[in-house]
Amino acid sequence: MASSNAVKIQEVTQVTPFSHSTTEFSLPLTLYDTFWFNFPPVERLYFYQITDLTPHFFNSFILPDLKHSLSLTLLQYLPLAGNLIWPTDAPKPYIYYSPNDGVPVTVAESTADFNSLTGNGVHEAVEFHPLIPQLVTSDDKAAMIAIQITLFPNQGFCIGITSHHAILDGRSSTMFIKSWAYLCKQLGKDLEEEPSLLPELIPSFDRTVIKDPTGIDMEYVNNWFAYTNTRSLKVLPNVVSNTDWVRATFELTREDIQKIRNQVLLILNKDNGKEAEKQQHQLHLSTFVLTLAYVFVCLVKARGGEDNRGIIVGFTADYRSRLDPPVPLLNYVGNCVMPHFRTAIARDFTEENGVAFLAEKLSDLIKEIERGELEGRQDTLSRMLTLMKTMSEGVQCLGVSGSTQFDVYGSDFRWGRPRKVEIVSIDRSGAIALAKSRDKSGGVEVGVALKKQEMEVFSSLFVDGLKD
Repeated sequence: MASSNAVKIQEVTQVTPFSHSTTEFSLPLTLYDTFWFNFPPVERLYFYQITDLTPHFFNSFILPDLKHSLSLTLLQYLPLAGNLIWPTDAPKPYIYYSPNDGVPVTVAESTADFNSLTGNGVHEAVEFHPLIPQLVTSDDKAAMIAIQITLFPNQGFCIGITSHHAILDGRSSTMFIKSWAYLCKQLGKDLEEEPSLLPELIPSFDRTVIKDPTGIDMEYVNNWFAYTNTRSLKVLPNVVSNTDWVRATFELTREDIQKIRNQVLLILNKDNGKEAEKQQHQLHLSTFVLTLAYVFVCLVKARGGEDNRGIIVGFTADYRSRLDPPVPLLNYVGNCVMPHFRTAIARDFTEENGVAFLAEKLSDLIKEIERGELEGRQDTLSRMLTLMKTMSEGVQCLGVSGSTQFDVYGSDFRWGRPRKVEIVSIDRSGAIALAKSRDKSGGVEVGVALKKQEMEVFSSLFVDGLKD
């Protein structure tokens, strides 16, 4: 399982926006941005396989085009080249860009086994860490993103991006990568002028579309101050201890998901009789709900422990289309997501009808969101921070990073679609990673990071539960 991942740093440089403006500017944080601003950064890896890729070809052709297209992309995504700052006279942080700002880009070379890192099998979680760039943060200043491009000679390369949660949610960060990939691909067409983005990829940073008449943003700032006991932009450390963790990817095919749906309906009908049959059509048994219900039950069983131990189940919901008025869905860049969570005990998951129990609870929660019954936003952060403290007391938190809606495998920089996309930061939070299957078959990829012994139990439960 173990494989060497000796990474040698070749250079660390700064990529600035192409023909960048000489005018400085600032961008305020919305209530959704301040909600996340001390959260640990999100770390993603995009692996691209190119057999017989030589260092000469990489350094002479691929790397220059990646840097140039990144510069072109930053011209449209100018705030990402700036920094989050918090002057002493400012009540809350804000994003500030000056003409000398840019994105730090690390170029490295790895001797690791590319096929092993991009496979679905179990491997040490720490093997990904040298491929992820560090986001520089301090008490009064924090970078927005950091990028690392790593060559695997004769195998391919990967792009690692670490993004500050105060500027990008999952939809926004995925849109940035898609924009970068699109412009890089256009460079290969020998256009007479610099390529431009498609209309749907042009970002909007218009903060006026987010309404906050009661000042919830400052409520969140005060929540963070109370939690960290300091006025700082430093991101939180790891939520969980992960030095001995392993990772693996599990797949649910469309047929697997249908099988889980049938099992859930069978149990609910048996337990509730005609009432279940009457309300069956009202259940929100989406691929998302069924995937979470199945995987979360396997995770609780893999952990073991007392039947009455605490469990927190949660996920983030995109509010773009749910606000009044709605936020532009495709091109708003920033945070517009909020967590929704429920508490339970392990027994609810480990009994025979555990998957059905959780599927019904998640279905009810999503229906509440769809009806516009958004949770009281003013106290959401304080409640979540209180729950986070319980994790150190043994409470198991079941969360989600990523989405099947983002099509991360569609980011083709010109050398093919990604061989594998990984959310590295799940081994810092304990969440699972979700993505639409690479083969476009309607299935789901589930990334999991666990202790080795728990992974062995989880793998067995995951496979056995899908058998006829």
